[in-house]
Formats: sequence, C-alpha cells, structure tokens
Amino acid sequence: MPLIAHSKLPSFARLKSEGEIVLSKDRANHQVIRELHIGLLNLMPDAALEATERQFFRLIGHSNQIAQFYLHPFTLSSVERGEKATKHVSKHYQSFDEIKLQGLDALIITGAHVEQADLKKAPFYDELKAVIDWSYANVTSTLCSCLATHAVMEFRYQQKRQTIGNKCWGVFKHKIANRSHPLISGVNTNFNVPHSRFNEITKQQFTTAGIKILVDSDIGAHLCVSEDLLRIVFFQGHPEYDTISLLKEYKREIIAYLSGYQEAYPVFPAHYLGEQNKAILDEYKAKLLVGDFSINDFPEDLISKTLDNTWHDATRQIISNWIGCVYQTTHEDVNRPFMDGINPEDPLKLR
Repeated sequence: MPLIAHSKLPSFARLKSEGEIVLSKDRANHQVIRELHIGLLNLMPDAALEATERQFFRLIGHSNQIAQFYLHPFTLSSVERGEKATKHVSKHYQSFDEIKLQGLDALIITGAHVEQADLKKAPFYDELKAVIDWSYANVTSTLCSCLATHAVMEFRYQQKRQTIGNKCWGVFKHKIANRSHPLISGVNTNFNVPHSRFNEITKQQFTTAGIKILVDSDIGAHLCVSEDLLRIVFFQGHPEYDTISLLKEYKREIIAYLSGYQEAYPVFPAHYLGEQNKAILDEYKAKLLVGDFSINDFPEDLISKTLDNTWHDATRQIISNWIGCVYQTTHEDVNRPFMDGINPEDPLKLR
C-alpha cells in the first residue's frame, strides 16, 4: 500500500514525481486500512543522506499491500553533518526521544562510512548502542544494513567485525542457503547484491552466535536472522542501492583522491561496469591526471544510461516478506498464506 506523506520531507515529493504512490495524510485518513509505523535511523554521510531515504522508502512502498506506511526518519546527534544536511535533519527528522514516545512497529538502521574495524572509534558508538538496546525490547523487528549489522553483532553477540584489507565493493552473486524461512519466500535461488565495505562478520561468527544464514556468497553471508527468526534481520551488503549508487560512490572516491583524503586512485567496483564503460573511465582518468579534465567532466550521465540492475527484484520480495511478517506479528494474525511457516503459538518461531 502507499507511503503516507505525513510531513514535508522532500523525499515524498521526489518519489511521487517518479511515479510512486504517495498519499497525503488527509487522503490516508479516509481509508480504512491499518497503519504500520517504521523508523529509519539514517547514519549515512551527507552525500548519501537523502538518497538513502528514498531507497528505503521506495522499497517499503513496493512491499505487501496490507497497510499504510508511515516512515519516521531520524539520525544521531553524534553523526557529524555539514550545514545543508544539518538543516535537512533539523527540519524533517524526528529525535530519538520522539521516536521512543510514539513507538514503532519496525525499525531500519542504515550503514555508515566507518572504515576502521574498531567500532568503538565511531563517534556515534554509544548512541547507536542505546537505539539498538531500545529496539530489541520495544520493536517487533529491526532490519540492519552493513555497519548496523556489524554493530548489533558486537553489542548483542560479542562478535567484533574483522578487517578484510582492500575495500570489498561491487555487485556479487548470492544464493539462498535456507529455503524454509518466510523472508525468502518467492525469491530466486540465485541473485546479485551490491556490497561496499572494508570489514566483515564472518560466516563462522554468525554461526557461533546462533544466527541463521539465509543468503550466502563467496564473499560472505549476506542475509541472516537472529535466533528467534525475526526480531533482528541482518543485511551485510547494500541491497537498497539504486542502479547508479556505486557509480556515484566511485565518483566520490575520485574526489577524495583529488582532495588528498585517499592515497590511491579508486579501482572499479567489481562486476558492475562493462568493458566499454571501463574504457571510458580509463580515458577520463588519463585526462584528469594530466589536467585536461576536471571532476565536472566525469561521464556520469553517459555511463548511468547503460548500467544494469540485477538485485532490486529479489530485494523488493525480501522486504515485502519482512513487512508481511512484521504486520502479522504486530496484529496477531497468523492466518495469511505467506505465514504458513510461522508457529501460531509464537509468531517469532518457525514451525
């Protein structure tokens, strides 16, 4: 069912202009449909802040048509922001205190740009732990992306993430490792997932913690669930990414290199660019490094038209299944077909 534009957050207007179904609060009030309130703790850096909003909002809007979705974005005061992002957050985001007062049915926690393996060095470490502790006790299900997955594994399972050396980024093949869980109902047995990270929780760490691995790959586990099978959902990759997200990230890395924040010119994200696009970008690099081109000449428009998306269909189905499980657990209704694998005595347990 539709997203409800219950605030003046610009992402609602942007999504509506892209053809998404977004209702005003007045129109929503005339429909006799149950509500689901989903929080979005957005930890992404300024350059990706609003894009990340839209990515997760879009995924929720495409999920099971069973409810009206109220999305509640918030962030942490310890995340450093520039002037523009600070203004956006101040105007359109709620505080964690407000979130706690109103309550949530579900929570999504994004990744964040923290390269070092030791999460205690992240400025938002204590604040993030407080949110995760609260959500575990008060929210039906929390979905974690990338760094958030690593944080929960450290906070709740004493499993600290490991550095992997060079950055793991690109689009990688994955396969379903456990077909019995309702989160992967209707999902292709093989599909791709974007990744962008310097660290990982290993398969052995997930297994040691009693976490169930649902989707696996040669670069590690991707989709996992906590021992109670719904309360925490772990993504180690970035399935929410748009088709052009890795291209924009590549451009940001070039800017970091030119600014002296990165020692080496970035390598291409794996399995993402075709040979022609690589040739175009190699030519751009050569002209950039001798001063004939600037960052303004980056061929984003040319390349973005040729990129393929091989992950959104699987991601939408997984998110749809997640929303369905949250809805039925929240409303104590276990009679719908997609919940056939859930134990009616305890909706957080499989039969």
